[in-house]
Amino acid sequence: MQIKEVMTPMPEFIEPATTIMDAAQRMQDRDIGAIPVGENDRLVGMITDRDITTRAVAGGSDPKTTAVRDVMTKGICYCYENDDIKEAAKIMEEKQIRRLVVLNKDKRMVGIVSLGDFALKDHDSNLNAEILKEVSETVH
Repeated sequence: MQIKEVMTPMPEFIEPATTIMDAAQRMQDRDIGAIPVGENDRLVGMITDRDITTRAVAGGSDPKTTAVRDVMTKGICYCYENDDIKEAAKIMEEKQIRRLVVLNKDKRMVGIVSLGDFALKDHDSNLNAEILKEVSETVH
């Protein structure tokens, strides 16, 4: 099974200058936990609800003035839409991430795949259990 069969297509992305308050509002409105961050037609990071709480709120940042760029997770892990789901699972396990950006052959973002997508759309319960275990395991 290919990633394009389980991914959430066409996710929204935001600019790095967006405030974390606006990012949090978009997450709430769309019932999502992460938004890719793009600048000049290039992905530069990912802002997650966890980034907002652990880096911004816990650090005392003002959500009305703090930019996404100041608290986002920099760099981005990705896979391609035609990759086998096992390849994406391997990346998620190795990097211990819960969401993975999906690109087309032209390196344009076409989707995002999450642990939830695997659970809902892939019927291989052994693979789903393995991904969850590896992503959730504490690294020492």
